[in-house]
Amino acid sequence: MERRTTRSAARQAALLATNAQPTQETSSNGTSWLASSNTMPKNQAADQKKDPGTKQPTIKQRKTTTKAKPATPTPKADPANELPHNLGAAITVIQQAATGNSEASSRSAKGESAPLKTETSPKKIKPEIQDTVDKATVTLSENAPPKRATKKKTNLYGLTPGVSPFPDWIHPTPQECEEVNRLLSTVHGEIVAPTTIPEPSLTVTGCGEVPSVLDALIRTLLSGATTGNNSARAFSGLVQRFGILEDGIGKGSVNWDAVRQASLKDVFDAIKSGGLADVKSKNLKAILDMVHEENQKRRDILVKAEDKEGEKTNGDGDGPAADLLPKDDGKKQYEIACADQNFLSLNHLHNLSTEQAMVEMVKYPGIGPKTAACVLLFCLQRPCFAVDTHIFRICKWLNWVPPTKASEVTAFSHLEVRIPDHLKYSLHQLLIRHGKSCPRCRAITGQSSAGWQEGCVIDHLVTRTGKRKVGPVGSSTASKKKRTGRKARSDTDESTSESELSELESSDSSD
Repeated sequence: MERRTTRSAARQAALLATNAQPTQETSSNGTSWLASSNTMPKNQAADQKKDPGTKQPTIKQRKTTTKAKPATPTPKADPANELPHNLGAAITVIQQAATGNSEASSRSAKGESAPLKTETSPKKIKPEIQDTVDKATVTLSENAPPKRATKKKTNLYGLTPGVSPFPDWIHPTPQECEEVNRLLSTVHGEIVAPTTIPEPSLTVTGCGEVPSVLDALIRTLLSGATTGNNSARAFSGLVQRFGILEDGIGKGSVNWDAVRQASLKDVFDAIKSGGLADVKSKNLKAILDMVHEENQKRRDILVKAEDKEGEKTNGDGDGPAADLLPKDDGKKQYEIACADQNFLSLNHLHNLSTEQAMVEMVKYPGIGPKTAACVLLFCLQRPCFAVDTHIFRICKWLNWVPPTKASEVTAFSHLEVRIPDHLKYSLHQLLIRHGKSCPRCRAITGQSSAGWQEGCVIDHLVTRTGKRKVGPVGSSTASKKKRTGRKARSDTDESTSESELSELESSDSSD
């Protein structure tokens, strides 16, 4: 009986809880709490549990004398934003805007609490966030330091025109240069610079001794790192495949515009007999494209200058158009005509200073200071001491440059300052001839080399370093007499072979 009475009381309590309606009240601090109509004191619940059969009277709620402040209406909850476990909708708190700050301060003065501003739609938040990001971006860009305009580097090889990279190295003195020039002239003959440039040869590449500057540049490019015969075969291949100009302004010159428009494979096949055709063909094509573009730009500048007489065409005084302003009408018309006929030309380098012409040439791919110096010396007829591998080797032995510090580029800059101008042409030629023919000054020679006993005219001035051939003196000739067949070699053959080895080591040929 007691058990059945307990179950009945439980059902009655559950029914009362189901019928009760919750009410929401808002406290003074803005928080809400829920009150149920079936709320009863603990002592009454205990009495009911003790006497379940007694009918409990209906509990009346006591009316409160204080009126609760109206609760802030809550927006309709979005099911998508519901929190788990029936905890209600998520509330997003947004800071008050500038206009609302004054209202909030006035409410705090009156002792009232500002209601929370809720917002559930993210679409209204995005404009405010984007506006803040835009303002921050503008502020950062305004405060950022201005970018410096980067100037294109023109001195690619670290040349120091007019200044020696070794200012404390006092060699060579003018007297030393005169002495070496005199001694070498007794063996190789006196060298005098020509007053006029010979006509270009179609069989001999040479080293820039042709009237056309572009011809001289390309001939010197082809002669690099190979023998004179190989470079001549490469140049002859270009002539046979692309021909020469029969008439017009460029009569007698190679049709370089046809080479420019040809495929890379055709250019490679034309010069492959000269060695390093893969690299040289790419450089040749790139040079011709650059020259064509520059010629057209110079033509446009000259045409505009005719319409605006006296207008300055180049403000900085450098670059390929620096020489356009002082041109007379005849030279202007000649250059315009060359561009109109697609005759590629670099003859405007005649109007530049030696330093400017050097900078203009070394910007082309495959053209270094030595090649540019050869064009200056032989084609532009400027005093310029080009340094190749033979000259560099002998100048180190002569103690004209620091043997352990100098490179071919720094040696060029140093010797260009130290050697007198009137000796640059002759010393360039004499040192190359001596470096190729002297048994003691060729590359990788020693006391066992043929002709060593003949001596050297500058032997008392040099201190030879580097790799040397070893072996007993005089044993070379005796052993050669005992050899037969293909191994037999005369003194003349050995001299020729070593000379060709020196030429292969050289980055330029000056035959």
